Amino acid sequence: MEPMSPLEQSLHTARALVLADLAARDVAEADVVSLVEDAVTQRRWWVEQWPAGVEFVLGLVAQDVQDALLEKYGRWPLCPVCADEDPHALEVEPELGADPHWVCAKQAVIVAPVGSLS
Repeated sequence: MEPMSPLEQSLHTARALVLADLAARDVAEADVVSLVEDAVTQRRWWVEQWPAGVEFVLGLVAQDVQDALLEKYGRWPLCPVCADEDPHALEVEPELGADPHWVCAKQAVIVAPVGSLS
């Protein structure tokens, strides 16, 4: 068996971690999983064009899925920090960088690394 390329490894990791966050918030249904697959496919092409971007794939896939969910279902994931206020979604930060986290932009609080929502 040949070792997995860094590109494939980053895509598999991104898929698994975003699916873990979706499952943690009880939204990992078949149609939503399809959104993850679409995001991974699009980011595969993107990283093939810009190989140096491989370390950014996780955050970008998370943002892509979040955007797709907003268009079809609404805001996700909802912020647990501001639960008593107007509901809003967490954001992925950095927008283009390694080690992405879900953050509450209103309170400037890191909630969890992407893949570790509870």
